[in-house]
Amino acid sequence: MKVGIVMGSKSDLPVVERTQKILKEFGIDYETRVISAHRTPAAAETFAKTAEEKGIEVIIAAAGKAAHLGGVIAAYTPLPVIGLPIKSSTLDGLDSLLSIVQMPKGVPVATVAIDGAENAGILAVQILSVKYPEIREKMKAYKIKMEEDVLKIDAEMQD
Repeated sequence: MKVGIVMGSKSDLPVVERTQKILKEFGIDYETRVISAHRTPAAAETFAKTAEEKGIEVIIAAAGKAAHLGGVIAAYTPLPVIGLPIKSSTLDGLDSLLSIVQMPKGVPVATVAIDGAENAGILAVQILSVKYPEIREKMKAYKIKMEEDVLKIDAEMQD
């Protein structure tokens, strides 16, 4: 199982690293590339068209500003694409969010919050967990631990 992570610019890396951390926690291999929908459209097309044969099962596309990367990738691949809007402009990432979430019929891009890198990773894990029971079990354990952590904090505040 493998996740392909593409980002529009190297400046997106600090956010993308949080996605990589989640994938590492779950033992999921990933490949990270810098591919621009506008500056290297042929590379975006090639990546999308060859992702499946390279063993990629889910793609996370991180981009800011116009943020067309996820949509371009989704146009060329049958694989699920998760859009990760990056806060990178004077509009605080709202432009990125709207560019990613407002896709035409037939070309969906699942979209997480602005700079929602952890959720992009978790959503990729959940998608993979449909096929891989061992990943599903790790996801169940992750959810239990998350609940326990919140209950612990609540209990500490009650003392």
